Amino acid sequence: MTDTTRKDMVGCYGNPKMKTPNLDRLAEEGIRYENAYTCQPVCGPARSAIFTGTFPHTNGMVTNSIAMGDNVKTVGQRLSDNGIACGYIGKWHLDSPYKPYVDTYNNRGKVAWNEWCPPERRHGFEYWTAYGTYDYHLKPMYWDTTAPRDSFYYVNQWGPAYEADKAIEYIQTQKENKQPFALVVSMNPPHTGYELVPDKYKALYKDIDVEALCAHRPDIPAKGTEMGNYFRNNIRNYYACITGVDEQVGRIIETLKSNGLFENTIIVFTSDHGICMGAHNNAGKDIFYEEAMRIPMIISWPAKIKPRKDDHLMIAFADLYPSLLSLMGFRKEIPETVQTFDLSRHILGKSKKEVVQPYYYVQFDNHATGYRGLRTSTHTFAVHATNGKIDETVLFDRTKDPYQMDNIAGQSPRLVRQFNKQLKAWLLHTNDSFAHYLETVTK
Repeated sequence: MTDTTRKDMVGCYGNPKMKTPNLDRLAEEGIRYENAYTCQPVCGPARSAIFTGTFPHTNGMVTNSIAMGDNVKTVGQRLSDNGIACGYIGKWHLDSPYKPYVDTYNNRGKVAWNEWCPPERRHGFEYWTAYGTYDYHLKPMYWDTTAPRDSFYYVNQWGPAYEADKAIEYIQTQKENKQPFALVVSMNPPHTGYELVPDKYKALYKDIDVEALCAHRPDIPAKGTEMGNYFRNNIRNYYACITGVDEQVGRIIETLKSNGLFENTIIVFTSDHGICMGAHNNAGKDIFYEEAMRIPMIISWPAKIKPRKDDHLMIAFADLYPSLLSLMGFRKEIPETVQTFDLSRHILGKSKKEVVQPYYYVQFDNHATGYRGLRTSTHTFAVHATNGKIDETVLFDRTKDPYQMDNIAGQSPRLVRQFNKQLKAWLLHTNDSFAHYLETVTK
């Protein structure tokens, strides 16, 4: 799992400029999902959903730096309870900083970000080389399994490369122990700090014609504007970060292959969300646009899954919780409280039934302020409330408007009513109080 990788920024998803040979090969050996979506395009909430199978308003992590609730069992706990060794490497971002703050650079401003995760809050992940959130990618910091809160250490190595080293060690150890394992490798790049990437990857993109990239993208502002310049100043390094991550993914996969584990290992490559990077005059991600919401998702399991491209199933990031448990033979471990979908039969190619559209949650300032929305195969729909009052409705027809430039909500009352009704039913089903605010639109 990476942080902030857009679907359209991986070679196998049709980006001819991107150099991602290992991910492209993995896609050829597995399933490449064309319609994978995050459930909330922010680091902590997205991660809380994938590990619990519940949405942020249920598990408590509606924004970054709020601790995930203790009353939920993560996928790590479900697996470790059933004899699977569980390891976690890299960015965690599921704990709330508290005073006295850990003495790292990102805890010294107005907002504290970084925090240690005590063993009792690691939710079943017994092996631990991780941190809360930290964006100095060329000198990252970590806590290991037994380290107390004040005993983190720094590494003079690019984060993904170090994390791949640790993953390789872990895989080889589990092979020697002959124990089934589940390992999360959570790489922070291409998260901001784009320039903090080794020069060898930067060199691959130094001659890219950025203006040519912008020429057919009406969502990217003009050169000379703040966000237009932001995109142009960062896109080469963003590409470099993804190519660097690709190389580390390749190293991990090669270790599985050389140890005879590849055929019967489920490998998932995905990202918690994407990033606008200047598109739609937005540098960030906490928004409903495709650049923020749509993510890569590749699943490989050569012993069970036939390679294919899937452009029909709409699979959400958090659907991986019940789906992976089911694929591993632990369907009975999926609790009734799970709010996402077990898509294991689809993944195995045993079902072609249409699946309900993904629903999403954006910008939780509190439970009464923010967006809720849904995405169909043709449309993107979102409704915004401020303090419980609906004040914005967004509707894009992506078949006619793929870059989401024209909000047609005002001229499409029938579709707005249809999607409002569908969205409200879902929010009621998941006990989201936001459902009651939709009364002002649906009447």
